[in-house]
Amino acid sequence: MRQKGILGLSFVTLLIQCTMSDSTPMGEPRAKEIPFEMTEHGDIRMDEFYWLRERENPEVIDYLNAENAYREKIMAGTEDLQGRLYDEMVARIKKDDSSVPYELDGYFYYTRYEGELEYPLYCRKQGSLEAEEEIMLNVNELAEGHEYYQVAGLSMHPSNQKISFGVDTVSRRIYTIYTKDLLSGAIEVVTENECSGGSTWSADGNYMFYTVKDLETLRSDKIKRWDAQAGKHEIIFEEKDETFSTFVYKTRSKEYIIIGSGSTMSDEYRFVPANDPLAEFQMIQTRERGLEYGVSHFGEHFYLRTNADGATNFKLVKAPVTNPSKAQWEDVITHREDVYLESMELFSDYLVLEERSDGLSHLRIQPWGGEPYYLPFEEEVYMVYLGNNPSFNQGHLRYGYTSLTTPGSVIDYDFKTGKKTVQKQQEVVGGYDASAYETKRLWATANDGTKVPVSIVYRKSTLRENGPNPTLLYGYGSYGITIDPSFSSVRLSLLDRGFVYAIAHIRGSQYMGRLWYENGKMFEKKNTFLDFISCAEALIEKGYAAPETLMAMGGSAGGLLMGAVVNDRPDLFRGVIAAVPFVDVVTTMLDESIPLTTGEFDEWGNPKNEDSYHYMKSYSPYDNVKAQDYPAMLITTGLHDSQVQYWEPAKWIARLRKTRTNPEQPLLMYCNMDTG
Repeated sequence: MRQKGILGLSFVTLLIQCTMSDSTPMGEPRAKEIPFEMTEHGDIRMDEFYWLRERENPEVIDYLNAENAYREKIMAGTEDLQGRLYDEMVARIKKDDSSVPYELDGYFYYTRYEGELEYPLYCRKQGSLEAEEEIMLNVNELAEGHEYYQVAGLSMHPSNQKISFGVDTVSRRIYTIYTKDLLSGAIEVVTENECSGGSTWSADGNYMFYTVKDLETLRSDKIKRWDAQAGKHEIIFEEKDETFSTFVYKTRSKEYIIIGSGSTMSDEYRFVPANDPLAEFQMIQTRERGLEYGVSHFGEHFYLRTNADGATNFKLVKAPVTNPSKAQWEDVITHREDVYLESMELFSDYLVLEERSDGLSHLRIQPWGGEPYYLPFEEEVYMVYLGNNPSFNQGHLRYGYTSLTTPGSVIDYDFKTGKKTVQKQQEVVGGYDASAYETKRLWATANDGTKVPVSIVYRKSTLRENGPNPTLLYGYGSYGITIDPSFSSVRLSLLDRGFVYAIAHIRGSQYMGRLWYENGKMFEKKNTFLDFISCAEALIEKGYAAPETLMAMGGSAGGLLMGAVVNDRPDLFRGVIAAVPFVDVVTTMLDESIPLTTGEFDEWGNPKNEDSYHYMKSYSPYDNVKAQDYPAMLITTGLHDSQVQYWEPAKWIARLRKTRTNPEQPLLMYCNMDTG
């Protein structure tokens, strides 16, 4: 269990118990101030903590270490609670666990964990689940001697006797690609410290395609082809538009290698036959601003999920492989105003769609040429999603199901008989009674009248009907990423202590469809923050919480959310957890050398545009810290984090300490000094 997770639960629990309420600022770190002036569009901003960007500066390292030491000092009385929380969480996790096997090309593949070992074992059995196990990759052995070790993109060679995989040992999401011969056990390096982690093989297995990253911006900007016999690496595609990233994959049919380029608002794909890897890539449809699409293959057609022709919630079209440009696209599933098409899966006899309407996910099954139908689900609040379905010809659909009270399940649905078979449900060691908990969906009214959903869960026996209850409200609300209500055994440690847990399904996600996202980005970004505030107010108005019992939590872009709402309504919250928070919006988006910047101009705006600059500045948490009381806060970061640079939260906490008017409230930071 990671330390910051334990710290977070300890933090919110202790705030309710008031254990830290009498803490004082004595000994809290104070970063030195070095004035740094930035001018854009005639507007001058001063950043007295800009110098904290100097990663190699010993004074910066000393400051981060001082923050860690201060946090440890303030939370020194929580060791017993942290220990109890850790023991509870670990005790619920099944130690010897494995995934549900799936069959592909005569093998059953699965991942399993052993005892106290931290990392997975990737395994398979040939022909039958009763066959002898073959351990393809024991990550525990590979990880020896490393503080951090992440394996990604495991890919099977067409011979079924070799695998490729990526390894990151720093947590910067820059991978080295290896191959392993499954017969001899020999592991060889393909390319070092430049990749996104994944790879795909040509049909004959003589060539590997992989994605290369710019080592400064971490943008995936090149596709290389490796000649495995000659050992030669060749750049076959370079994405020169800095707002796009590129990637490569093989279609599920195994017939085509696809190179994709994508930005927030536009996509472009090209392809070659997997059995002709040296051929010139052919274009499917050239990029157009505002045109999004994704590509699957079946038979003589490409199937594309797209927003073409004003299909805001996306539709499904097909195009002949011989001429797949947009002029040839033919509707398969037309656009629907009230149904968002999230993804699809193609089978030899069926088309399966993952859809969303009224915030809830659904699975639509349509026999080719037949009438569609939906799988029924009974809970008021739940999450359903397509699982691992590797074969066109399989006779079942594998999907996942979970809710705030139902542990995650892997289910196979037989297309012909309609029978559902639960292949596995997450086991909560020590016993778990779902009937002891209750989940509901509430509706908050935003400042513009929009109804915003809130999913909540609590233990029935501990809920105070007339409130207030200790409550943790979680939010994200960016990039169209939807936080669905799913089960967490870790969360039980809060619920069993009387907490209400809530998820604010705010604009910026796609919980209520694509427009829900469009209305929470760019010049509509403040809707995200105002929605969260409205959700907090609704929990208070409905008696679940009170300002003295309400905590908020969010990470990354959700950390931006935390920073914005505590600037606007600090009075609503007893405490806040901001994990790796993106809080220095304008400065970061002006610096195109920082990872993610250029690819996100269509999410936040480009501050080199004057209107965008002023709008972004008006909500940027770091630029809007003011002299007022702030709630207690725990802020986390990592020295090598690739998504949000450590200096953003470091500068933010320094400015908060300098500016706030209630120094008796704890402001704490956890910085992982080894990894991201």
